[in-house]
Amino acid sequence: MQSSSFIPYTRPTYDADEMLERAKSHYEWMNQRRTLREFSDRPVSKEVIEQLILTASTAPSGAHKQPWTFCAISNPEMKKKIREAAEEEEYTNYHGRMSDTWLKDLEPFETDWHKPFLETVPWLIVVFRRIYELDEEGAKQNNYYVNESVGLACGMLLEAIHYAGLVALTHTPSPMNFLTKLLDRPANERPYLLIPVGYPASDAKVPDLERKSLSDISVFY
Repeated sequence: MQSSSFIPYTRPTYDADEMLERAKSHYEWMNQRRTLREFSDRPVSKEVIEQLILTASTAPSGAHKQPWTFCAISNPEMKKKIREAAEEEEYTNYHGRMSDTWLKDLEPFETDWHKPFLETVPWLIVVFRRIYELDEEGAKQNNYYVNESVGLACGMLLEAIHYAGLVALTHTPSPMNFLTKLLDRPANERPYLLIPVGYPASDAKVPDLERKSLSDISVFY
């Protein structure tokens, strides 16, 4: 049986007081993260987007298969096509697919089927989940815990975007098959999230919301 190769783990550790302070300060910083739908057209360099994707790629994954592809789009023509296709799906959602309860729950956010930000924002990152891989002979190779792995990577991508001083929206125009076609992705990939990334508009506003309290989201035994 072939043995795995291991290397020393060399990350620093902290005493209890510093650990608590770091945990508190990180929470306070992350608690400032908000989802935006009002973006500036101010440019963001490709190098920044590359680093954000690299950060997302450090996420854990089933059997280290890393079952994700990040498609970064800045081309205006492609962004326009994505907006048109997304709005077509969203129009149908808001005019029949969504239940009355769903539409009622969306009212505080004042959203509708119009998605102009998909063209305004400098970058769109479309995250695809890779259902399987193909070996050199074209045979399928399993990936494991694909949804969980890609979900973790997307969470780390959102944190990296926030850390860089940018804002994002987790957009899910369902169904999203049009992204596969427009971006000419292979059969083993499925669209997972469409994430606009950029600076906030100068007059951007967000809903006045409160997050659930610790007691609402946790149980200690």
